[in-house]
Amino acid sequence: MELMVDGHRVFAATGGKDFDPSLPTLVFIHGAGSDRTGWRLQTRYFAHHGRSVLAIDLPGHGRSTGAPLTSIGALADFIPKLLDAAKVEKAALIGHSMGALTALEAGARYPERIWALALLGIAATMPVHPELLDAAHKHEHKSMELIAHWGIGKPLSIGGMKTPGLWLTGEVLRVSEQAQHGSIGVDMAACNDYQGALEAAAKIRCPTMFILGDTDQMTPASKALGLAAKIPGAKTVIIKGTGHMIATERPDETLAALKEIV
Repeated sequence: MELMVDGHRVFAATGGKDFDPSLPTLVFIHGAGSDRTGWRLQTRYFAHHGRSVLAIDLPGHGRSTGAPLTSIGALADFIPKLLDAAKVEKAALIGHSMGALTALEAGARYPERIWALALLGIAATMPVHPELLDAAHKHEHKSMELIAHWGIGKPLSIGGMKTPGLWLTGEVLRVSEQAQHGSIGVDMAACNDYQGALEAAAKIRCPTMFILGDTDQMTPASKALGLAAKIPGAKTVIIKGTGHMIATERPDETLAALKEIV
């Protein structure tokens, strides 16, 4: 499905069913240097169980045109424009990493448009290792290798996926390699610079769930607990044997957690 936002084409996967704005809508927001493909199992399930799904490629990512947005605030401001283009009044936001920060900030800025939040791989701050940030700005392959190395939990970095023949490290690398030149650096800088998570969390009043990996090196689960404490009634699920790429590493467990909130 293609939508026009600010004069640029935004591509969204709809889980294998035609998008129906009259149904409760879920918007899936990917992380830095990624795209919509990380949500395959979850989007297909919800699209076939009474929800409408938009798994978006953010501007300058995947099949969406335009330049990557340079801050979490700009990404958050993009969300209501997307909803307007899809003719959706309210949506639940499901975000991973940079996408989780985007969802959190959008929920704080536009509470009337958001009915639930699911935040995966998030932390109160997301400082990016200088080596990764430098390589990302230069669009060096090293940045993609570091994302795969630090992003995937050790139990699955050398195999062990339930899907026969799926090598998770290779998948993360292929997605990063297809990223628009410079977009990984823009994304990493946006995460590194954002300092508003605690302030945003204090404004959230909709049902919220944190889904975290117990071996996440990029956003350790302990760094999200302060955010969760700021949100009344927020639930936290920590998935064992999981790194930063939660929805891809443990798709079934992620789906089970999401079913409790959206």
